[in-house]
Amino acid sequence: MPPSPVRARTSPWLIVALLCVGQMMIVLDQNIVNVALPAVQSGLGLSSGNLVWVVNAYVIPFGGLLLLAGRLGDLLGRKTVFLTGVVLFSAASVLCGAADSKTALIASRFLQGVGGAIASACLLGMVATVFPEGRKRAQAIAAYSFASAGGGAVGPLLGGVLTEWLDWHWIFFINAPIGAVLVLTGLRALPRERGEGPRRGVDVLGALLVTGGMTLLVYAIVDAERIGWGATRTLLVGPLALLLLIGFVARQATAATPLLPLRLFRSRTLAAANLVQFLLIAGMFGLLFFGTLYLQRVLGYGALRAGLGFAPIAVVIAAVSLGLSARLLTRFGPRALLLTGLGLVVTAFVLLSFARADGVYAVDFLPAGLVMGLGFGLAAPAMMGLGMAAVAPAEAGIASGLFNTTQQIGGAIGLTVLSSLANARADGLAAAGKSRADALIGGYHTAFLTAAGCALAALLVGAVLLKATPPARTDEESPAPHGQDVAVA
Repeated sequence: MPPSPVRARTSPWLIVALLCVGQMMIVLDQNIVNVALPAVQSGLGLSSGNLVWVVNAYVIPFGGLLLLAGRLGDLLGRKTVFLTGVVLFSAASVLCGAADSKTALIASRFLQGVGGAIASACLLGMVATVFPEGRKRAQAIAAYSFASAGGGAVGPLLGGVLTEWLDWHWIFFINAPIGAVLVLTGLRALPRERGEGPRRGVDVLGALLVTGGMTLLVYAIVDAERIGWGATRTLLVGPLALLLLIGFVARQATAATPLLPLRLFRSRTLAAANLVQFLLIAGMFGLLFFGTLYLQRVLGYGALRAGLGFAPIAVVIAAVSLGLSARLLTRFGPRALLLTGLGLVVTAFVLLSFARADGVYAVDFLPAGLVMGLGFGLAAPAMMGLGMAAVAPAEAGIASGLFNTTQQIGGAIGLTVLSSLANARADGLAAAGKSRADALIGGYHTAFLTAAGCALAALLVGAVLLKATPPARTDEESPAPHGQDVAVA
């Protein structure tokens, strides 16, 4: 029997706000670094080969540990795991900011990735169990999706501001005060909870298989972008990662206390929501990465101005996620909202594929960005809500870790594939005698159209596999917690 949730007389919206700040801090860090990479390279004298590991040293442990961290949250208590991750993430951020060599920075980024995985793995599960079903739960998940998407959009802006006004060290130091506030507030505000307990047993072999497999898979994907899919290292590491993951699946089918119960995938809704997210995020990484490149390399924007170019997108995502999506969810249901949002995302990428080499921001980028913000703001809360509603509260941690893992793998694969296609197209156009700007924009067009294809595939998966669902009950129709109690299972 799953343990009973422990209730605490804490403002539920304070809990949601606290968790969303934690999510935004982690997502910000993943995006804020990209804008500062040239300054980091110059400041530490890094080669191009070493520079890529400033990103990869974070991404690899982050993607590899999410499933394990999510399950530990169910066993030990998600509050405990979340705050432990925040402490490690914040401490590693200080080490990153103080780094004076490539070795120190890359090692600190690895620790930061470990802390980020531990902190973020349980976040969605905690947010989803603050409220019973109804409009407030939809609003809470919408706030979480805004923290994720808004952090991605604000990251380039904040990175540009800190890099140009201070220096690159502050893109890491800024996490320390945020983390300190999260820990001090979280110790008092987050409800106490009883996890299932370690006595249930931890599938150690399964944990080793999935962590090793996911780590090697992410490593193979991100490294393939630099050395090529046909490189010997890629051809060795990739199959080894898949072999470990196949072993993990086999282990889960026979383990007495599996790390990831395979019965979760009997839910077509959970499986479809994760597949939709994989495809959507694979495309969405194209907006942040190639959108930034278009503004800087083609339109000639500096880091700060390019970051400001993403601000309207963040505003739209905030307006839709925090103000509109919950009302629409209760009126039309999550499936309808998801499909509408995905259709808008496809439209936005198609619009971006017409961006010109001599373009103007207000014509060639902004309209598509606003449509993208509207589409993602509608689709993300509906997608997350569908997935989390398909699992019991006692398994919200592992489901949250699964969602985050799908997101990381989708982003890593998507960015690698999009980059490969864009670079190949740009090289071909340059070899044919096109100007640098025309060659670059040709490559970006290819990336945006491929991203549109990913979003279209997500739309088709959602339309075929997700059943039509009734609109969510209003909070008046939903069972309310006793008094002001809040349960975080």
